[in-house]
Amino acid sequence: MREVVGIDLVPELLGEGRKRAPANVELVEGDATSLPFERASFDVVTTARTLHHVSRPELVLAEANRVLRPGGTMLVVDQLAPVDPLAAIELNRFERARDPSTTRVLADVDLRGLFDVNNLVLRRSSIVRESRDLERYLDLAGCHGEDRERALALAPSDAGADYGWYVLHKPGL
Repeated sequence: MREVVGIDLVPELLGEGRKRAPANVELVEGDATSLPFERASFDVVTTARTLHHVSRPELVLAEANRVLRPGGTMLVVDQLAPVDPLAAIELNRFERARDPSTTRVLADVDLRGLFDVNNLVLRRSSIVRESRDLERYLDLAGCHGEDRERALALAPSDAGADYGWYVLHKPGL
């Protein structure tokens, strides 16, 4: 049976995950910018909807690359900012108002640059448009009261979001 290891900084989320996880899943408290694992420990590494919540996404990808064995596969999934810098600023203002743990939503070109810096080979990518119910999206982040009003005022006219899906390969020795 394959083993799965998940990592999160938030003990409450880990506790909730442990209640639901199958027996082959281990959940570890830790920081994705300094993973508590040996070099080349994993065949597959995934970061899903995480990078926009960390101040140094380049460190998360570098650490994911460090623990990925040569010949391994990395999956990166995250919301994408528009290429237009002003539209990206507006999106990031809204996302931070909705969820203060958001640092910055990166554009596709930014992510691809981080992959290149880590010598990861892009095997496949796609951008998927995800429709959202704005009220439910605000609820998901626990956005209420004045914070909710502020987020609603900053919300884009289209509540949907683009998500990048990237399958990457770490070249072998």
